[in-house]
Amino acid sequence: MKLNKLAILGAGSWGSALAVLWADVAPEIILWGHTAVRVERMKAARENEAYLPGIHLPDNVSLTSRLSDCAAADLIVFVVPSEALREITARLGEVLRDRNVVILSCTKGLEHGSGMRMSQIIGETFPSNPIAVLSGPNLAAEVARGLPTATVIGSTQEQCACMLQGRLGTPRFRIYTADDVAGVELGGALKNVFAIAAGASEGLRLGDNAKAALVTRSLAEMIRFGTAMGGRLNTFYGLSGAGDLVLTCYSKQSRNHTVGERLGRGEPLDRIAATMGMVAEGVPTAKSTYERARALGIETPIIDQVYALLYEGKPATRALQELLGREQKPEHA
Repeated sequence: MKLNKLAILGAGSWGSALAVLWADVAPEIILWGHTAVRVERMKAARENEAYLPGIHLPDNVSLTSRLSDCAAADLIVFVVPSEALREITARLGEVLRDRNVVILSCTKGLEHGSGMRMSQIIGETFPSNPIAVLSGPNLAAEVARGLPTATVIGSTQEQCACMLQGRLGTPRFRIYTADDVAGVELGGALKNVFAIAAGASEGLRLGDNAKAALVTRSLAEMIRFGTAMGGRLNTFYGLSGAGDLVLTCYSKQSRNHTVGERLGRGEPLDRIAATMGMVAEGVPTAKSTYERARALGIETPIIDQVYALLYEGKPATRALQELLGREQKPEHA
């Protein structure tokens, strides 16, 4: 596959970071943003002042708010919020006619109601296009600054995954491949929910012992839920599972961790959302995973408490007390 033009849909922190990263591997990068005013501001400043201040957008990165400008790209990368993915995919379907264009999903989440993964939603509109997913312990600010990072690209088509690995990998952005698309996506989605719980424990000042126990049991819950949804066990011990879980649960740069920490300190969710100015994917994903766990009959005590914290107004102190007060039992993953 030639890679003369690469389109990135989503001009938030991650989309902008990928544009900076891949400016060296493609002659032309098109960065699409939903809000025309913000796109024009980024054009003028040549940086994403809201999400990645101080990071210059290279000269070969062009910005647009028109999806039609992305239709001629050789590779299309989705980095839009999970709740907007279906709408943006449908809109792209109206202008994209080339069924050979590879589509790479970097969006993390599960759809409310259906419980569908992001690649499944994309596949409904583009059943003939090769589709791959990317996930791993990748903080946008560090990727944009060129700090070393590893990630996973998953695809059921080995040739597609290897091609993307060869085109998009750099000495500072090491890419592994996998054929377990479900496992790669689910690890990336679920860790955001658990990061809210980890942040809440920190906001409550429960200490490092409690946080380590919470993260370990989160991995067990990720495996239980993820394998029931079709992912393979080994995938959840890799970069998109345990790797991303550890990073997101411990990093102060994680927006999901920040949401949890502020909830733990007693702030209401609506105030947190209004002041953050960016999407914390763990919030909608907590609802999706809670719904799915009920439908599948899976025991998910941490997800349940995060859901109650976010959607039922349960105080963080009570949620963590109920987790700690559960019946003691043998340890099982």
